[in-house]
Amino acid sequence: MATVLSVSGSPSASSRTNRLLRHLDERLVAQGHRVIPLDVRTIPAEALLGADFAHPAIVEATELFAAADGVVVGTPVYKAAYSGVLKALLDLLPQYALTGKTVLPLATGGSVAHVLAIDYALRPVLTSMGARHIVQGWFTLDRDITRHDDGTLSVAPAAAEALTQVVDQFSAALGHAPLLAAAS
Repeated sequence: MATVLSVSGSPSASSRTNRLLRHLDERLVAQGHRVIPLDVRTIPAEALLGADFAHPAIVEATELFAAADGVVVGTPVYKAAYSGVLKALLDLLPQYALTGKTVLPLATGGSVAHVLAIDYALRPVLTSMGARHIVQGWFTLDRDITRHDDGTLSVAPAAAEALTQVVDQFSAALGHAPLLAAAS
């Protein structure tokens, strides 16, 4: 069983990104992983924007990254890049906070014009932080995610199938992490 840190880089509690991540967390739990959610928006703004490395919330986030075997990073796309709150957190983590980790990048957005944000904005940062393996990420259009009044979420069939595949690839990579690390 791997420990997965599921990081929502959305500044909004009711965002599609946040709800999609929590929906995918359930699949990872069903596959036997321990999932720890981290909503970056809950970290005090003064700690993030003031670069307060000693703030208890920053220390705790750093410890969560250190303890994780794998990290799912989800973000809405704004101005063709990942969110500012996610950037602020990543900037405060140790340079190689993702060393030895398997990482799944996910993004949501309103237009297919932003589909490359994962590869051109987020992936380079994750790589620079030492991620051992960044599995194929996925961009989901906002229109493919429906929030229902009862709190449930539904995903359009094609998007749901693609998300299932990338989450399963991530899960498989986590399951083989010791073998991959030994082989390198």
